[in-house]
Amino acid sequence: MGKQKQERVLKDNEAKAVLRMVRTSPQKLNLVAAQIRGKKVDKALAELQFSRKRISESVKKTLESAIANAENNHGLDTDALVVSEAYVGKALVMKRFHARARGRGARIEKPFSHLTIVVREVEETV
Repeated sequence: MGKQKQERVLKDNEAKAVLRMVRTSPQKLNLVAAQIRGKKVDKALAELQFSRKRISESVKKTLESAIANAENNHGLDTDALVVSEAYVGKALVMKRFHARARGRGARIEKPFSHLTIVVREVEETV
């Protein structure tokens, strides 16, 4: 009588983690996501560890979550994981008001973002 089980969207050798409602603009978050796209997870973690961007700590936690999902939920080998996708989406934008001279007002927008990281297990070619 319940809801039918949904088919898995990802392939069997993939796992993902999603970070929602991050208080930074999608443009700034995409700069950090672009740094790790296509890299092996250990290199990507090292890159995020020493990044000077404020948001890189949140991206690192999300990547670690994707790695843990791959290992615990899907039984993938963590040494053979690669960041196959890292993409950013828009979320809501808070609108604020800043009082200006002569009774005018200026609009201040405070954007939020979503981040999705997909890791894939690749075979080592020797």
